[in-house]
Amino acid sequence: MTRAWALPTLFLLCGIAVAGLTFRENPGEAAVILLVLALVAVAHSPLVFPRATGAEEARRLGAADGRPIVFWRPGCKYCLRLRARLGRDADRLLWVDIWRDPAGAAAVRAVNDGDETVPTVFVAGRPHVNPEPAWVRSQLPPPA
Repeated sequence: MTRAWALPTLFLLCGIAVAGLTFRENPGEAAVILLVLALVAVAHSPLVFPRATGAEEARRLGAADGRPIVFWRPGCKYCLRLRARLGRDADRLLWVDIWRDPAGAAAVRAVNDGDETVPTVFVAGRPHVNPEPAWVRSQLPPPA
């Protein structure tokens, strides 16, 4: 759990430090710097992703209703790109945080020659590494 928050915390601490150094000379600039780095911290945190599901639960649910399973990790710019480009459709996928779920990390390593390359999206049991968001959207089952 701590590892998922390391990068966002670093961004926030850097924002505080830089804002503190520039506050006396230009308080407005310090506020903007702090705001920008706080937003970057939130963007790289688990907060912008749908609720994480365990790998076993995701496999069970995906087999039952045909939803793709996305294996991701906080701080991954490709995962963030996929999440952002999917928009509201992201809630229709199953998301597995490989830093919180050892079985999820093992599943990703098994299909990526031992590497934890994310996002890895499983559609009908077949892995796809860093697929285009439009393609992932096209793999979604029709809304209920």
